[in-house]
Amino acid sequence: MKMRRADREVSDRQGLVPILEGADACRLAFAAGGEPYIVTLNFGYEWEGEFPVLYFHCAREGRKLDAMRANPRVCFELDTGHELVTGPAPCSWGMKYASIVGYGTLSEVADEAERKWGLDLIMRHYGWSGEASYPDAALAPAAILSLRASELCGKRRA
Repeated sequence: MKMRRADREVSDRQGLVPILEGADACRLAFAAGGEPYIVTLNFGYEWEGEFPVLYFHCAREGRKLDAMRANPRVCFELDTGHELVTGPAPCSWGMKYASIVGYGTLSEVADEAERKWGLDLIMRHYGWSGEASYPDAALAPAAILSLRASELCGKRRA
């Protein structure tokens, strides 16, 4: 992705990981049915090659799954490190932050081992450190989604 402000670009894994680690939610943007649709989700991730794979959980039916099935290509956004910067005039105010915007393909995970792995990654992202177990009664009604990023760009304003 080309960024207008190259001085704020974060493109290496070493710079992107702290943004992923610090973000507490991921926004997915869908283009389906002629209308834009955006949803905020909890997530976990792992690196696969040069890009992260993000995992999400949700109900097995609903608008996001309908949108994904109609068009699995999505845009995603994560952000963290928000801090208001004040100044003597309105135009000198701003915000410190770090963000990632990217594109990829979203799909439902069918393999049971990968479904559990995706949930493990989500739980670890939010601080779980023990051995996770997922009773069938809890796992069965949940859809696990994976987003394989194919393009992304980080940005940081310090």
